[in-house]
Amino acid sequence: MFIVFEGIDGTGKSTQARRLAEHFTSQGRTVVLSREPTDGPWGTLLRNSAITGRLSPEEELATFLKDRRQHVLEKIAPSLAAGHVVILDRYYFSTMAYQGSRGFDPLKIRSDNEVFAPVPDLLFILDLDVDSALSRIGSRGDTANEFEQRANLQRCREIFLSLKDEPFAQLIDANRPPEQVADSILTSLT
Repeated sequence: MFIVFEGIDGTGKSTQARRLAEHFTSQGRTVVLSREPTDGPWGTLLRNSAITGRLSPEEELATFLKDRRQHVLEKIAPSLAAGHVVILDRYYFSTMAYQGSRGFDPLKIRSDNEVFAPVPDLLFILDLDVDSALSRIGSRGDTANEFEQRANLQRCREIFLSLKDEPFAQLIDANRPPEQVADSILTSLT
């Protein structure tokens, strides 16, 4: 099973991905929990750019693709082939949203990724209004970086919401306590 968590910053993706991994592990399943950008060389470059200054739009998109190709080749595909549950905190849908907000065509980004990146079995879109997301980012001690500015997050949210009718997508209201969000996710698995 291949499950992806998406949504703008501050929606609780990391928390919910960990909770779901714990759920499957408690059932005796082998779980591979990962994130994008990864901790590999391309992902590290992307993470650092959030602090040091974003790459040019073209460089950033190309680096996301390099990071994802390596992730699929070295972790995602082998884990799925071995029958493991793979849970990702972000995937190519985030590239569609965040690079889409920089002027790239989200549908072209999707088609370029789906040439080599497997489509998930389930996509959980954690939805939260931008003001609440920014408040959460601030309450966790972070300051909003260039990726997390209001107008950018609003455009990203719109792109994520455009995916809600995909047959493998579940829209989850993230404007609730984490336990209630987790319950909605578990309910949607049955």
